Amino acid sequence: MGNKKSPLRATAAMIWCAGRRFDPRNDRVGRRLANGRLADAGVTLIEMMVVLVIIALVAAIIVPNVIGRPDEARMTVAQTDIRSIGSALELYRLDNQTYPTTSQGLEALAVRPTSPPEPRNWVAGGYLSTVPVDPWGNPYLYRSPGDTGGFDLMSLGGDGAPGGEGPAADIMHGQQQASR
Repeated sequence: MGNKKSPLRATAAMIWCAGRRFDPRNDRVGRRLANGRLADAGVTLIEMMVVLVIIALVAAIIVPNVIGRPDEARMTVAQTDIRSIGSALELYRLDNQTYPTTSQGLEALAVRPTSPPEPRNWVAGGYLSTVPVDPWGNPYLYRSPGDTGGFDLMSLGGDGAPGGEGPAADIMHGQQQASR
């Protein structure tokens, strides 16, 4: 029989432990080194380096795409805010037959105006819970009557000054961004 193990000997090596078959040759519990550690426990330095290289490659691909996104996100938030404020202004006009005056400002959407013309059918609780500021921390500019219609509503962008390009560009109600 030489080097081959007999089936009887292999069967004799298997024992029943807690209702299951236990074979010390094939079970992790049975393969221990002299120092008490499992033979295949842990990871090698090479395996760790491979994982780190993969993580570095993924980061090198993703990070440059994410870094420029905060400016785009602020511009999108400003556009969404302007649309929401514009909708609230339209509701105000439907209820009161006029937009708030420039002197009443956007505050007229959150707090009932006391200066003339006082709204006749102002909704309890207001049209907005608070008057938002643009994502750069500046107030939205409002004028009624406006140059382009019943009102003008805009954010001066990231630089807080008229004009500009990219994140510094003005964002106006009813105007689509050129980047879209």
